[in-house]
Amino acid sequence: MASKPSIPQGTRDFSPAEVSKRQYIIQTIKNNFEKFGFQPIETPSFENSDTLMGKYGEEGDRLIFKILNSGNFFFNKNKIELPESIASLQVNSAETIDVKQRIELNKFSGKISEKALRYDLTVPFARYVVQHQNEIEFPFKRYQIQPVWRADRPQKGRFREFYQCDADVVGSKSLWQEVELVQLYDTVFTSLGLEGVTIKINNRKILSGIAEVIGASDKLIDFTVALDKLDKIGEDGVKKEMIEKGISEEALVKVQPLFSFTGTFADKISQLSNLLAESEEGMKGVEELKFICDNVAILGLSTATLDLDVTLARGLNYYTGAIFEVAAPKSVSMGSIGGGGRYDDLTGIFGLKNMSGVGISFGLDRIYLVLEELQLFPETVAATSKAIFVNYGDKEALYASKAIQKLRQENIKVELYPDNVKVGKQFQYADKRLIPFAVIAGDQEIAANSYSLKNLVSGEQISVDFEGLKAALLV
Repeated sequence: MASKPSIPQGTRDFSPAEVSKRQYIIQTIKNNFEKFGFQPIETPSFENSDTLMGKYGEEGDRLIFKILNSGNFFFNKNKIELPESIASLQVNSAETIDVKQRIELNKFSGKISEKALRYDLTVPFARYVVQHQNEIEFPFKRYQIQPVWRADRPQKGRFREFYQCDADVVGSKSLWQEVELVQLYDTVFTSLGLEGVTIKINNRKILSGIAEVIGASDKLIDFTVALDKLDKIGEDGVKKEMIEKGISEEALVKVQPLFSFTGTFADKISQLSNLLAESEEGMKGVEELKFICDNVAILGLSTATLDLDVTLARGLNYYTGAIFEVAAPKSVSMGSIGGGGRYDDLTGIFGLKNMSGVGISFGLDRIYLVLEELQLFPETVAATSKAIFVNYGDKEALYASKAIQKLRQENIKVELYPDNVKVGKQFQYADKRLIPFAVIAGDQEIAANSYSLKNLVSGEQISVDFEGLKAALLV
């Protein structure tokens, strides 16, 4: 007996209806990327391992899918030998791997695997910019919508294969790019009918400045990680964690204003100016945020809100300026549906120094779930035909096919049922496919050069000529 087919954990099949909805989101994002002047690029699904490894930290490196080299390495001793220092290690062993063994494992891994599936779109983009720097006009505005792979533990909302939708600008330090990216977020979510999103913004320089004025610059990461939990564990919980990490009581007194950080964007800027008056780095961050806020306020947003969230601390290991995160409307329980920020030296990892960039990303899967929950997908987003032509035989099918050909030239989705079977079975098929209309063209209709159009929802049936048919199906 043949085994039941399955797919790998952390991957998904998508039905025609799901693909149509995903394509609707992707097309909306893509159209707006291009409206804002971003150009599309694509990079290979796999890169050389040394392009990816060492760019995401130890945790990220562990989640990279490596591709075995072609060849019979494990059975040909002339090609490769397992180093003695790691030969005794068991797969999934609980043994602690020492530094020497880790080095040997990495060397061994390099011999049997020289390529890896891309972990994100950002590092391949940095590689692309460096490799093609003489062909690119800077500032370079690119967008990329492609799948990425992570050897993560599958769970709800976390997959091993998923799409990223990124837009980045490299080669410009102008804050007008941040202003435009805020507008881009607003434009995309407005186009999707998703009103009331909050675009949260912060600045790495502000976080560094706060750590500086409270005398905890050496504990910047500990400080921000704890602060980021304010909405989850409350003020007392955050203070407790900070003290456990070695941040002094005196420092917590200085940082007290952050725990009652409310008001308008301008109010928050004013509070930050007072708190960071003695930090040059912090005040730079304040000025950058003020520039973005003031200009966005003048230009206006359609349906989104821009909010300063001083607890926002994502991507601290690479963001150097603005940090973005987009929250879904409060009526939906969902994590962030977008994020990004400014990085000053992304291409430096490949030897091209001082190439500042800023970028944002859209969370396709989470946006899908939000639109589904709020029933915001238009009815026209469907992977189904507008009408099916009933098949009564070859003569009738040819008459129908002539009309079908003309309707398709008008971008109307129609199809002919392929087999001459009972009409009831053909209607049943249309019902299951959620096709709203059936077109009947038998001897009587052919003689009158007409068509009978049946609404499969209401049961109403009318007789029309071709122009009437086209007009009815265009609605």
